[in-house]
Amino acid sequence: MSASAASGPTVARLFHRLLGLVFLAAWLSLGAQVDLLMGSRGLLPIADFAVSLRASDGATLLDFPTFMWWWNGDRALATGIWIGVALATAATLGIFPRACFALLVPLYLSYATAGRVFLSFQWDNLLLECGALAVFLPRRHPQRWTHVLFRLLLFKLYFQSGIAKWQSHLHDWHDGSAMTFYYETAPLPTALAWFTHALPAWWHHVESRATLALELACPLAFFGPRRARLAAATALTLFQIVNLATANYGFFCWLAVALHVFLLSDRDVARAWAWLRRAPRDHAEPSASVAPGGWASTLAALVVVPLYVSISAMESLVHFGCLTPSDGTCDGESWAEIFAPQRDLYEPLRLVNTYHLFGHITRERIEPEFSTLEGGAWTARDLRFKPGDPARAPPFVAPHQPRVDFQLWFYGLSSGRGTPRWVAMLLERMCENPEAVRNLFAAPLPRAPEAARVGFWRYHFTTPAERRATGAWWTRTWIGAGPARDCVR
Repeated sequence: MSASAASGPTVARLFHRLLGLVFLAAWLSLGAQVDLLMGSRGLLPIADFAVSLRASDGATLLDFPTFMWWWNGDRALATGIWIGVALATAATLGIFPRACFALLVPLYLSYATAGRVFLSFQWDNLLLECGALAVFLPRRHPQRWTHVLFRLLLFKLYFQSGIAKWQSHLHDWHDGSAMTFYYETAPLPTALAWFTHALPAWWHHVESRATLALELACPLAFFGPRRARLAAATALTLFQIVNLATANYGFFCWLAVALHVFLLSDRDVARAWAWLRRAPRDHAEPSASVAPGGWASTLAALVVVPLYVSISAMESLVHFGCLTPSDGTCDGESWAEIFAPQRDLYEPLRLVNTYHLFGHITRERIEPEFSTLEGGAWTARDLRFKPGDPARAPPFVAPHQPRVDFQLWFYGLSSGRGTPRWVAMLLERMCENPEAVRNLFAAPLPRAPEAARVGFWRYHFTTPAERRATGAWWTRTWIGAGPARDCVR
C-alpha cells in the first residue's frame, strides 16, 4: 500500500474528534445516572464496596483499578464526571487530544470498575481500548503501526463477533432464524424495530445469513487494497445505521462507525471534506512526505505492537479456542487455565479485549415490572425506557444508555437464578427513599407505599392487524410475581 493511499494525520485528526465526541456522550450519559448507580443512595453504593475492598486481605489496586478506593463520596463522583466532560470536550476541539485520552482512559476505567455490573458492557471495553490506542496516534506525521493496530481492533470487533455467531449453540445464524427474534427481543428496541420485525420471515432469514457473512468476510478486506476497504467501510456503516435505527445500544454504534475512518486514506477524507465544502478535490490533499516520529515512536512500536498483538491472540484463544463446542467447554486443559497468570495481570485494565456481540439471539422477552401496594391494591410503575404499557411506543434514547433499564433485560431472562443485590436494593429504595430512584420511572413514585414487588410479563410485538385494531405496540402475558419487600414504617 503506497504512502499516499495510507491513513495518516488527516484520518488521525478526524478520529480524535470523533472519539472525543463519543467520550463526551459517554460521560454525559453516565453523569445523568451516576448517583443512581453507585452514589450513597444508589443501587450499588461504591462507598460500601470500597470499605469491603480495604478490609479484604487479597484485594489490590491492580485487581480493582479505581480511585474510588479512597475518594468515593457523591461530590467526588460528580467531580470526576465533570473532569471527564471537560477532557472529552477538549479532545473534540483538538486541544491536546492525546494527553486528554491519556487521562480519560484511567478516569473512565475508575468508573467502569466502580460501576461493576452497570458498566460491564463490551462497548465500555471498546471505548477504553480505543482511548488507549489513541494516546499513540500522532496528528502531524504518519505512523503506520498505530493505524494498523486500529485496523486490527476493528478486525477483532467484527470478525470475533462473526466467529461467536458461527459457534452459536443454537445454530440460529446458520439456519436463518436469528433475525426473526432479534428485533423483538433486543434489550431496548426502538419504534422502528416493530416495523422491521413485521417484515416477512424469508427476509429475516436473508438478514441472518447476510449478517454472518458480513462479519466474517468484510474484515478480510481491512488490510487489502483501497477499493476493498471502501466497500467494507460502506457495507459496515450501513449495517451500523440499521442497528442505530432499530435498537438503543448507547454509544456503541457511533464508536464503531468512528473506527471505520481507519479504512479510509487521508486522500479519501480530504476529498470528502472538499466535496462537503464544494471545494476543488485537490484543495486539501494531505502531505505524506512528512517524516515519521523519531526514537520515541520506534520504541513505542517495539513495545506496544507485540504486546497488543500477543494479548489479542491470547484472548482470542481463550474465548474462541473451541471451534466446534457442543457444551460450551473444551476437552482437556482450557486456554483460560493455561494463560491465567498472564490474564490476571492485564484483564482488570480492560485495555485489550475480545468482542462477541450477539453470539446467539434470545428467543423470548421477559420483562420485570415494578409495582407498589397502596390501599390493598398493586399499581404498576413503568420504567421510563422499558416496555411497560403496551400502547407506549419503544423510545429512541441512544447515545444515552439507561444502564439499569438495560440490566433489567438480563435480569428478566435469568430471574429464576435469584435476585441480584441491586434489584433488592431498588425495592428497598422504592419503599424507603423513592426520591433516590425517581428518575428510573415514567411517573412519580408514592412516598409511603405498603410494599414493593417485581412481577414478570412475556412480551411480543403486536402483528400489523393487532396494531391496526388496538394501536398497541406490544402484547403481553402475565407470568407471575417475583420478589417483594414490605415497606415497614
